[in-house]
This record gives sequence, structure tokens and C-alpha cells, in this order.
Amino acid sequence: MKRIAIIGSGQAGLLAAHALLQKGCKVTLYSDKTAEDWLNNSRPTGTAARFQLALDYEKELGLNHWEEFAPKARGVYLSFLPKDNNTLVTLSGKLNNSYVQAVDLRLQCHRWMNDFEKQGGKLIIEKVSVEKLDEIAQEQDITLVASGRGPLAELFPKDPEKSVYDQAQRKLTMLLITNASLTFEGIPFIPIKFNFLAKYGEAFWIPYYHRDHGACWCLLFEAKAGGKMDQFDDCKTGEAAVEKAKKVIKELIPYDYEWCKNMKLADEMGWLQGAVTPTVRKPIGKLPSGAIVMPIGDSLISMDPIGGQGANLGNKFVKQVVEAIMTAQGRYDEHWMQTTFDAFWADHGHPTVKFNNALLEPLTFAGKLMLISQYGSTGDALNVNQKIADAIIENFRDPRTISDTFLDAKIAKKVIKDLSGKPWFRVFFPSLLQVIKGQFRQAIGLKANHPLSKKAKFEGEILKDFA
Repeated sequence: MKRIAIIGSGQAGLLAAHALLQKGCKVTLYSDKTAEDWLNNSRPTGTAARFQLALDYEKELGLNHWEEFAPKARGVYLSFLPKDNNTLVTLSGKLNNSYVQAVDLRLQCHRWMNDFEKQGGKLIIEKVSVEKLDEIAQEQDITLVASGRGPLAELFPKDPEKSVYDQAQRKLTMLLITNASLTFEGIPFIPIKFNFLAKYGEAFWIPYYHRDHGACWCLLFEAKAGGKMDQFDDCKTGEAAVEKAKKVIKELIPYDYEWCKNMKLADEMGWLQGAVTPTVRKPIGKLPSGAIVMPIGDSLISMDPIGGQGANLGNKFVKQVVEAIMTAQGRYDEHWMQTTFDAFWADHGHPTVKFNNALLEPLTFAGKLMLISQYGSTGDALNVNQKIADAIIENFRDPRTISDTFLDAKIAKKVIKDLSGKPWFRVFFPSLLQVIKGQFRQAIGLKANHPLSKKAKFEGEILKDFA
């Protein structure tokens, strides 16, 4: 029987613990929180919105306890604002027969941890130091570190070739809120709502399943330092952060102010502030005794949440590591750790990190080609623009699909041609003309009349996705 230790009881650690336990391994999970601590005495560690590939693995392991109840976001509605109060382009793209779900990690970790013990796993509540980790690693066949971006992550050297940034690119504020409508008029599905403000940062509204309130929203502000969105530093409570969020939305995203003006903090601890320096680490950590350990989750690859890829990539890596552990013929040595990671990096890691980092940078010419060519999408349109919009959103589900499209104009033109069956310019220029008309209308004080579904109301059709 393989003996495995896992350090950390977050998303990646618990997923790996369940997967390996179900494979017949002897699994010991170390956590600095009890299940009750997770549920009642913790802040959520992030949104952890998961797309189909990540959700499918949880379902395979029987961990999808909230699938029926958590709201299902079936696409994205995006607004791109190059300057103050000027929406240049909108996008309404739908996922292909799949959805996104985000479950309160406090609720999820509480359930997963309790189930792990009930199913025969060994749980030890202890904050693990480097010295203790060394002792643990010497007693196990392999030890996986899933302690997030904490001190133990420093055991794994930063990979300078794979890590583009030396500092955080955004200042982050996350809020769990209630008392805001569960639908948006003109959008024929439950959306993740993206607001890209080229000068100031990004703001996302994400459907969320809260431990107490059920279906609600998670708001994430990604502020560029010193810009108009960067207003949250003086917030000492979640309530203060909510009031500041209303102010920021009214000033910078006024079309959503009516939606949010009555919102309230979901719970006293339901908010976060911080920053993430995107980092890819080496997959091997060496301890004083010479024992080695392997990172998973954010301890291995830490990304800015702008693309919603952190929990998704973590799930995918856990699946690959578990399969590699079970099929390994020899020891879990440095060569095994490196080759296991290298295979994952080539398949999932590199395209995902490249795509996520691209979202932190100014929109490329290739990105502009794609964004303008999809203009005219409504979420249920039967046109070429909708095909392009849907392809853009599908790339969030699996960044291996068309991530290079946003970085290389030749590839973008080819994708537009392949999706439309026409030369790229026969799609791009008519869409550009419509964008220009919208800009002219805004210049003379009128609404831009950006595309929306012609159906008047959607509550009856889509509220079934809010159980």
C-alpha cells in the first residue's frame, strides 16, 4: 500500500487526498484548520470558479455535492471600456453544453474534510513547519505540499523561465454579496460578468454558492495601482468595502449601479484583500535531511485570478499526479517529479499560464481582431459573430484551444476565417463599422445600443440554474 502525506486542506490538497484514498493508498492529511474552523472561523481563500474539465474530475470522485444547488454560469457577458464611461465593445459568449460553478470553499472544505475521515483517511490537525515536513517526508513514499502561497511554498524555487512577473500586477478585493438580482436583462443565461476598464483594471461578477445564503454573487475587483479603481486600501471591514464597491461601480461601471446599489455583505468574514505575484515554481522541494517533496495547487503555480484559472489548473494537475503516482513502477524521485510536471506543463500548464498572463497585459492587435469580429453576439444569436464569441469563452474552459489567437494576428485571422468560412476582413470590417456607430452615438450623448438578446425577460427560463 502506497503511503502518502498531503500538507494542506484547501481545494487541491483535499481533492488529492480523496483521489488517492479512493485508489487504495494510505493517506495522511495535515491541516492547520479543523473542519469546523473552515466552516465558521475562516475567510474564503478565493472564488475557485471551476469549468467543466475541473468539475468533471470532482464528479468522478463523488465530490460534486453542490452540483444540483450551486448556480450554473453558462457563459460570459463582457464590456470593454477603453476610457471613462465609454463602452467600446460588448461580448455575450456561451459555453458549449457546459457551465461554471463556484462553491464557498469554507463549506466545501468542511464537507470534504469530514468525508475524508469517514472514508478512512487519517487527518492530523497541525501547522507543519519545515522541520516537521522533513520528518513526515522521511516516513512516506511521497509527500505533496498543498499549502498555497504560504511559507512552505518557498521550499520550491521560482522557475525564472516560466515566471514572467516579479511583482503583483493588480490589487485585489473580493466580496461575497447578497441582495442583487440573479439575472441581467438582455442576457439569456446566467453570466459571469466581465468589465474590462483598460485604464484602471477589471471587475468581475461571478455567480456563487454561499455557505449560508445559497445562490448569490462574488465580486472581484482587480485594480491597477494608482488608478480610479484603486480605492479599497482604507477599508477595514467588509461592510466598508461593500460601500466602496458601490462608489466604484457608480463612478466607473455606471450601467451596473442599479443592479448593485442595494447589495449587502453575505457574512462578516466574506471578503478578502491582497495581491498575487504570478509564479511558477520548480516541482521539487529539498529538505535538510535530503528528503524531497512535491508541490500541487498554488504552491506550484500561482496565478492572478483574472482568468479564473487557478482552481481549474490545480484540479487538472491533481488528476495527472494521482494517475502518475498509481502507474509509477519505481521510486518517486526527482526524475519522476520533474517528468510528471514537464508532461503537465506541455499539455495544460504552459497554455493556461500564457493565456492568464495575456489578460493582465494591454489588449494586443490580435485580441482586438477577435473582440471586434465577435461584435454582434447576444448569447443566442445565429450568426458568425456568435460563433467567434463562443470560441473566445470556450478558451476559458480549456486554454489549449485558441490561446495563441490572442497573441498572434495571423492565427487570429485564420481562426476568424475558419469559424466564419469567409476571409477574416469580411467579418472584421462590418463589425468594426457597428462599433464605430456605437462610438458616434455615445459621442452625441446617446446610448450605444450594444447588442443584447431580443427576448425581453429571462427569469422564467434561467432561474432554474439558480436552485
